[in-house]
Amino acid sequence: MFEGIAGKLQGIFRRLRGEGYLTEANIREGLRDIRLALLEADVHFRVVKDLIARVQERALGEEVLRSLTPGQQFVKVVRDAIEETLGEGTEALRLPARLPSALMLVGLQGSGKTSTAGKIGARLREQGRNPLLVPCDVYRPAAIDQLRVVAAGAKLAFHEPGASRDPHAIAGAAMQAAAHNGFDVAIVDTAGRLHIDAALMEELQRLQRELRPFETLYVADAMTGQDAVRSAGEFHRLLPLTGIVLTKLDGDARGGAALSIRSATGVPIKFVGVGEKVADLEPFHPDRMASRILGMGDILSLIEKAESAFEEDEAAELQRKVTGREALTLEDLREQIGKLRRMGPLAQILEMIPGLGGRLPEGAGDEEAVGRTQAILDSMTAEERRDHTLLDGSRKRRIARGSGTSVPEINRVLRQFVQMRRMMKGMAGIARRGGRGLPTLTRH
Repeated sequence: MFEGIAGKLQGIFRRLRGEGYLTEANIREGLRDIRLALLEADVHFRVVKDLIARVQERALGEEVLRSLTPGQQFVKVVRDAIEETLGEGTEALRLPARLPSALMLVGLQGSGKTSTAGKIGARLREQGRNPLLVPCDVYRPAAIDQLRVVAAGAKLAFHEPGASRDPHAIAGAAMQAAAHNGFDVAIVDTAGRLHIDAALMEELQRLQRELRPFETLYVADAMTGQDAVRSAGEFHRLLPLTGIVLTKLDGDARGGAALSIRSATGVPIKFVGVGEKVADLEPFHPDRMASRILGMGDILSLIEKAESAFEEDEAAELQRKVTGREALTLEDLREQIGKLRRMGPLAQILEMIPGLGGRLPEGAGDEEAVGRTQAILDSMTAEERRDHTLLDGSRKRRIARGSGTSVPEINRVLRQFVQMRRMMKGMAGIARRGGRGLPTLTRH
């Protein structure tokens, strides 16, 4: 996410921080490079113009030029301007008092509305709501079946439309069913088009009048860049929107849509989709997103992901093993790899670590390599994972066949594990001695 733009901006900042002091000349040169980086990332030119103007006004002020750390002050000015462009604080769903109530998802075809319906439904269920997924896309082949599959995968209720292919009749029947069966939120998946047309907008306008949804969310594919911005603006002109969901930010999106869409439409971004799984929907935090765009990491989101993947008692048990005399086993390694993968794609996790964003080494976050390691561990017996010394040549050949790998790969995993365990054992010994054994500085 944002690797390209983050890498370029980090390079610009490093160059400016390397200057002994900042002048109007090198600030203007830096702003020119930032402008080019933003335009190459497909940020709308009007958004770039406004953002650069704000940065220039503040960066050329006395506070930056006379600062003891002018380079750091300049970075802060850019970060603040990007955060303002993205919005003013986190915008949560405006859950209604009137129940049941509808939430409409609109957008172009292929933007991810159907999968987003399941993700929002799962999030609402975690908040104690009882959502119902409603299929109102009656035109795209298998759209109803797709939402039915999404609902089953997320363990959510699905409104069966029967033989009806009238979206207004389906929505009306769904609201009646919700009222009679205790569902409080009906998530309406509407039809998309390859482009905006009058018939689509009239249908959506009528649905909005009939349902009076508490939220009308525009689902935008972040990989389409400025096209997503233009479409969102046209939708908002004809169909008042209350929020935006940016999908596919886990792909090779250049960041232009994320930076442009809020400023260009005036509609807040409420969620971002960062993967295919039901849990891969994050609330949009402008301050955190600004840090990620600048390659500064996002430690708060990383902590939240870790808390959702690691139970407190499991974390305590792992800490006891690391700091105690009981050695880690391959079973422990297998469990931790599984939890790490539940947090999301490894490359995204690494990007959230401050200092790594925008300059990850090639091969970092290699999901395939992690998957092969997990396959090797899964192909071992529980006894072998508890005691890796049992792994002789014949057992390794069996594991290689079962995991689709090779004996050298298994040996590599074992070497890495033994090195990691030896390092942790040494750190645990130092901790038990109260820090004695750590290298000390001596005067000469």
